[in-house]
Amino acid sequence: MKLEHRGLVYDASGRATDERVASFVSLCRLSSGSLICGFQLGSAKHAVTSTIRFCRSEDNGDTWQELPARFESELGGVPGSLGCGEIVELAPQHLLLYSTWLDRSDPDRPLFDPETEGILHTRQLLAESTDDGQTWSAWREVRVPDLSGCSCTGPIQQWPDGRIALALESYKNFDDPSPSTHAAWLLLSDDNGQSFSAPYPVARHPEDRIYYWDQRLCRGEGDQDAVALFWTHDLPEERDLTVHLRRFSLNDDPDSAVITDTGIPGQVAAPLVLPDGRLLAFVVDRSGPMTMKLWQSTDGGQTWPVGDSLLVYEHDEQAALTQGTNNVDFAEYWEDMLRWSFGLPAIRSLGGDRILVAFYAGVPDCLSVHWARVDVTA
Repeated sequence: MKLEHRGLVYDASGRATDERVASFVSLCRLSSGSLICGFQLGSAKHAVTSTIRFCRSEDNGDTWQELPARFESELGGVPGSLGCGEIVELAPQHLLLYSTWLDRSDPDRPLFDPETEGILHTRQLLAESTDDGQTWSAWREVRVPDLSGCSCTGPIQQWPDGRIALALESYKNFDDPSPSTHAAWLLLSDDNGQSFSAPYPVARHPEDRIYYWDQRLCRGEGDQDAVALFWTHDLPEERDLTVHLRRFSLNDDPDSAVITDTGIPGQVAAPLVLPDGRLLAFVVDRSGPMTMKLWQSTDGGQTWPVGDSLLVYEHDEQAALTQGTNNVDFAEYWEDMLRWSFGLPAIRSLGGDRILVAFYAGVPDCLSVHWARVDVTA
């Protein structure tokens, strides 16, 4: 693999205060070849007034233009913020957008309650565009009545039979005193997002001691297949584990889930299966040198040779962090998540032997969205 070019999707320098912190990056490649990159935007990560923004590229990432669409963050008179923006193409010009809304009716409430270890109340929202993302419908809510503390975790998946899946994780609400639980899910739809199945369980530890955070999925090689990677955290041991993986079919019995250890050091990891069968993982690693690396496996994810990995980006972290990846104080770790000044990998194929990756990086009060194009010729 070889890094060909790199640049900025969104340059936050010189922007107004409420447009200087871009994070939580997404990528979508349309059938026309156009690329759309989404990101959260505000005065800080998960600011009270954070919204989402999109940029488009018509030349495989060399240049980007900001799209004009702006998004309402008040729902039913309740102020809120938006946490992500994932897009899937249902048909040419017809796009579906998925975002998580956070309740900001009390602007002094932090994202995470250190006493209950719950997060702000959230809602899962969809909007549609019939003009290739220039304008969007009003939000409509996707209800997940049996789950709480839900948030979007990465790209919308789409299979050859037309089914799509929203990826999300559940936790617990801000003011919930009950013990914490965590799980990763899919919401499946076979009618272009008009209705969804009951949540399909992707990952949950039977004793709730391991958290499979920030699942990122891609389609597998078969027509019903998927691959999921997880930032994996051991609560009793107070430490991050290496990246874990699950390969599965939508036809599998959810109770038969087998989650394996990749051995890759890092946190959030975005997968991509290449036409030749290789599995890629674009990984943010804060365990040593602060890096974004592209890893590859030729045996379906069983082994990931260090010598085959590609350093895409190395970061000089200037945030005032208090936690490493071991001996973690859980409440302080959540605070650090809002301070980190790089991460959240996204990956998409450009066709042929090229892929595009995206992530956010910068200094604590000025985060831009970066892209890099990689030649993945074996």
